[in-house]
Amino acid sequence: MSLSMYQASVPVFVRGLSNLRTILGKARAHAEAKKIAPEVFLTSRLYPDMFPLTRQVQIACDVVKFGAARLAGLEAPSFPDTEATFDELEQRIDKTLAYIQQVDASQIEGSETRVVNVKLPSGTIEFTGVAYLFDFVLPNLYFHSTTTYAILRHNGVEVGKLDFLGKLSA
Repeated sequence: MSLSMYQASVPVFVRGLSNLRTILGKARAHAEAKKIAPEVFLTSRLYPDMFPLTRQVQIACDVVKFGAARLAGLEAPSFPDTEATFDELEQRIDKTLAYIQQVDASQIEGSETRVVNVKLPSGTIEFTGVAYLFDFVLPNLYFHSTTTYAILRHNGVEVGKLDFLGKLSA
């Protein structure tokens, strides 16, 4: 059995963002239970030169939104980076999930060799579709999701590895 580009992308994106949404829900509940202002978590960073939690979530959403769009040859919607509450971050995840789930598998299949250009502050990087997915999109999704998890765990939110991994199936 071979793994298609669609199977390696959209379902993985959905799982990652859904798990991230669950982790944010636990953070919200923890803040409410301990009477901690939500901003304490939302503005926290692991280190002063790193992005705060809100930006980590925004980037996780953007990387999969653009990932699905670029692999499918589509224009991604623009989401302004204005979220400042748990509600707004959860809505950002929901909008992103709704977008990527409407991308049809037929639009992504065959994108292994599609040329994907990504503009970064340091310049433009050209990828093949498969390199873009495995060397850029997935590592970025995991990095920013893990960083969000680590910020919350560092601040005392009771999340564990299974919250990050989500429901496991054989």
